Amino acid sequence: MKNLDKEISLEYIRSSGPGGQNVNKVATAVQLRFDITNSASLGSELKGRLIQLAGKRVNAEGVLILEAKRFRTQEANREDALAKFHELIRKASEKPKTRHKTKPTKASKEERIKVKKKRGETKKLRQSKVRVED
Repeated sequence: MKNLDKEISLEYIRSSGPGGQNVNKVATAVQLRFDITNSASLGSELKGRLIQLAGKRVNAEGVLILEAKRFRTQEANREDALAKFHELIRKASEKPKTRHKTKPTKASKEERIKVKKKRGETKKLRQSKVRVED
């Protein structure tokens, strides 16, 4: 994680959250930027999962942008942004479970056929009995 912290850039911006008149004067919100595509610390598989997991927070150039503005102080927002980032990296580093194909059981196949036959019978009862043949 220490290598990742070197690749992070933090920018302080004005927050729209709580703070009263102070919010108009002080840049307390934090914008964390991390270039996923050009990162030397991450493997290609992890990069792909991170981009997938981050979704709209990754721009077209492959830069992850996280904003933190929950708190009234720069320090608290900085810690919040870093915590969000590390949690995202942790989730992306977990390998997804492989899916194993399963076949339907004999009982489930029979149940499906039984339901289809019953539905067909119901529809057959709705049809008019008189059919005119030319």
